[in-house]
Amino acid sequence: MPTDPLLTYRVEDGRDVPLLVWRLDRPALAVSSGPLGGGIGVRHWVVNATVPMSYGRDDPDVHLGELADLLDLRGSGVGLLTGVDVAEVVTAGEAGVRVWATIGLGAPIWAAADPAPGAGHVDPWPVGTVNIVALLPERLSDAALVNAVATVTEAKAQALRELGLPATGTATDSVTLLCPPDGHPAPYGGPRSRWGAPLARAAHRAVRDGGARPTVPWSHR
Repeated sequence: MPTDPLLTYRVEDGRDVPLLVWRLDRPALAVSSGPLGGGIGVRHWVVNATVPMSYGRDDPDVHLGELADLLDLRGSGVGLLTGVDVAEVVTAGEAGVRVWATIGLGAPIWAAADPAPGAGHVDPWPVGTVNIVALLPERLSDAALVNAVATVTEAKAQALRELGLPATGTATDSVTLLCPPDGHPAPYGGPRSRWGAPLARAAHRAVRDGGARPTVPWSHR
């Protein structure tokens, strides 16, 4: 299982573009909403890659697969994208739970707000993104993993409210949770469960601390 991600860079259009890479020393059971490796399954690595705010590829899964090949990552993994500099990752931990978050709040929204006129079903929002990766020390059941994603999302929304931001997040936020693939599965992941409670507090702290910092999109620097 991971300790800390490695910060590395790739060259695109003559610029060094940062990536965070978690190389797992053994496979993990993951639940993710990422564009690559989303869903529930065994994963071997995680990548959180910075992209410019002008990012326009409509195949982010393919792009992330190319980055994985560039990094010589083997097996199935999770890939995430963000417009912020992933070198500014914020970490928090509690009771064996670890959280890493990259906080981009340049395009905040209310989840249940009406879409922009004429937007239809197409996501019109630029890449900004709150990406949260968390490691839990004990296996969770599939249902508990899904519940834990909701717990992280609730904790994020609480942090944004405390920051005075009128939003529940951005339109491109992503959550990835990792836990051991073996052992008796913990049945619950809610905010008052054994692992959901420290997960909520760590995620809340990471988003609150990261959101309190002034953030400029990487490509605007």
